[in-house]
Amino acid sequence: MDRINCEVVAVGTELLLGQIVDTNSSWIGEQLALSGIDSYFQTKVGDNPERIKTVLKQAIRRSDFVIVCGGLGPTQDDLTRDMIAEVMGVQLVLDEDLAKRIQAMFSGRNRPMPENNLRQAMVPEGAEALPVMPGTAPGLKAVVNGKTIFAVPGVPWEMKQMVGEVIIPDIRNQVGLTSIIRSKTLRTWGDSESGLAEKLAGEIERLDQDGSATIAFLASGIEGLKVRITAKGENEEAVRSVLDGEARVVASILGEEIIFSYDDETMESAVLQLCRAQGLTLGLAESLTGGLIASRITDLPGFSDVFKGSIVAYAAGTKKQLLGVSVSSVVSQQAVEEMALGACESLGCDVSIAVSGNAGPTAEENEVGRVWMATSVDGVVEAFTVKWPFDRHRIRQFTTISVLNALRLRLLARN
Repeated sequence: MDRINCEVVAVGTELLLGQIVDTNSSWIGEQLALSGIDSYFQTKVGDNPERIKTVLKQAIRRSDFVIVCGGLGPTQDDLTRDMIAEVMGVQLVLDEDLAKRIQAMFSGRNRPMPENNLRQAMVPEGAEALPVMPGTAPGLKAVVNGKTIFAVPGVPWEMKQMVGEVIIPDIRNQVGLTSIIRSKTLRTWGDSESGLAEKLAGEIERLDQDGSATIAFLASGIEGLKVRITAKGENEEAVRSVLDGEARVVASILGEEIIFSYDDETMESAVLQLCRAQGLTLGLAESLTGGLIASRITDLPGFSDVFKGSIVAYAAGTKKQLLGVSVSSVVSQQAVEEMALGACESLGCDVSIAVSGNAGPTAEENEVGRVWMATSVDGVVEAFTVKWPFDRHRIRQFTTISVLNALRLRLLARN
């Protein structure tokens, strides 16, 4: 089998109604691609018996493998196992070992097991339960007309464990795949997707002819604009050598001012590491971001020696009282400059960031989207302003990564 393909079927009416975003299918698709397994189709289907059967029959006609996600719970609308049995033309039978494992899980939590949880121990005759079972819903493996159907729960952490530890190794083993595909993600800020593509056009063309790697772009908001390098090889060492070599080429073209991460780390991580390397402590003065910058920073473990804290001064009076802002217009250059200095003084930190602006949705003293940002390094404050054409959520996100990047650039220049 030269080119194998695996279809992903997501089951759940809530997915069609938009009540839950189907992140499972995208994650599975990514893992399949990294494993050298093609995926030509991803399908969503509601909790309807006939439609689920139709989708399953279609999937096994056109694909070599099928991963069905969701519909393995204990309630009446969890229909995946029943429909797999009907497609196989067999009955569901009680797996006594599964029933005992499910009962033991409830006992271990000091909770009585509802009778309907025994539905999860029902397995299509001739099928088998997957050996990994993180929750009460066992995964399934069934063969229909020479094609393999895997079924996994919709709970993301349970699904990921089954797919990563059991299903992908099983598929690769069945078809004798030995090569691997890996990616290296460089994060950038300060240029557009089209600008990056233009700068890397010659290198992309060379790679198209060479075939050793590929370059793709992904705009990811507060996570930066990602440049993803992907390569295929026979082992980890060979692939890593190609990725690292190509990353150096890309870096020589774009430069360190644009690239803030070579290993998919966040902007805040890059800033904190620069602060630590230079023996500096960091403080924040946040207005429209409302603690978002501090939240991003404190999501990272191990930086309590660098990060002193954040003063979230939202109201004008609070800015004046806590940060020493002296001007009436708190969305202004002078205001953020005083906020940055006030943060250093109040928090006793070496460098600081300050932001103030109008994130909307209504225009007040300043137009919606007008933001002032400032950084203080070695007692010298630099401020700049941006007019974002976004909604409130994205204004706060883009402000966060922009002001962090401004501090990163000043710290790089300080070396």
